[in-house]
Amino acid sequence: MGPKPGQKTALITGCTPGGIGHAICLAFHTKGVHVIATARNPAVLTEMAALGMTTLTLDVTKEESIKACHEEVAGITGGKLDFLVNNAGRTHTHPATDLSIPDVRETFETNVFGVMAMCAAFSDQLIAAKGLIINIASLAAITPYVFGSAYCATKGAVTAYSRTLRLELKPFGVRVMVAMTGTVRSQIASKTHRTLPENSIYQRVKDVFERRLTFSQNNATVGTDEYARKLVAKALAPEWPLVLRSWFGRPDWFWAGGWAGKAWFSTWLGEWVLDVVMYRMIGMKHLERVLREEERQKKLA
Repeated sequence: MGPKPGQKTALITGCTPGGIGHAICLAFHTKGVHVIATARNPAVLTEMAALGMTTLTLDVTKEESIKACHEEVAGITGGKLDFLVNNAGRTHTHPATDLSIPDVRETFETNVFGVMAMCAAFSDQLIAAKGLIINIASLAAITPYVFGSAYCATKGAVTAYSRTLRLELKPFGVRVMVAMTGTVRSQIASKTHRTLPENSIYQRVKDVFERRLTFSQNNATVGTDEYARKLVAKALAPEWPLVLRSWFGRPDWFWAGGWAGKAWFSTWLGEWVLDVVMYRMIGMKHLERVLREEERQKKLA
C-alpha cells in the first residue's frame, strides 16, 4: 500500500522492533505520514506492514542495497521524499587501547558512511519534496563517554558532516536536523557481548567496564516512545526563521533523551564539566585507587 495523494512520506533506517527507529515509525504513522520502514531483515517488520506501512529491505553499508531501495521508494512516492531519518546504527564499547581497527571500520561503515551514502542517494527525492533529513546522532558526539571512543568518534563525525550538509542543501530547500540523543531505551544498547582482552590494562577494573556496557539503559533512560513523539512533533512543526527555530519550528539541533538537557547546558560552561562528570560517573576514580594500591604493594615487596 502506497501513500495517498498529498500524503507526506518518511523513510526510516534501522527499524527493528524495540529500537528508536521502530518507535519513530509508529510516531510518524500516528501523525498520518506514510512510513517506509527498512531493516536488513524485512521479516522483523511484519507488524508494521500490517499497520499499512511500506516495508523494504535495506543495508546501509551496501551500495547495491541502497540503490535498490532508492528505486523502490521512487516508485512508491513518485520521486519525492519528505523525510529521511538516518537511524541505523551500531554500538561500540571498548577501551581505546583495546580497539580492533577492523571492528572500528564496521562501526564507521554503519554509523558514518551509511548516513553519507543515504543522504547522497536520496538527495534527488528530498530536493523534489523540499524535505527534511534527520540524522540520529548522540550526546556521545560532545561527551567523553569513557570506553566509547570509537562510538563517540562516529557520532562526532555525523554532527560535523550534518552541519556542512545543512549549508550545501539549503539553496535547494532541504533542511537538516541533527538529533542529539541522550540515554534512550534500546535493544542494541542492552547487548553485553563485548569483553575485555585478557591483556587489557583495564582488567583490574573489569567490573567498571561491565557496568559501562549497559550504562545508557540504567541512567535517566527515556522510553523510545517518548523520544520518538518529541522528535516527530519537531519534524512536523512549521518553518520559522533561523533564530526562532529551536523554540517554535523545526530545529537544526534536537536535544532529547536522558541527560540531554544537562549536556546542552554544559556546552555553555566548558568541556571540563563533562570531563569531571563522566570521569567520576563511569568509575575512573576507582581505577586511580586500584593503581595507587598496586604501587603501594610494589614498594612493600
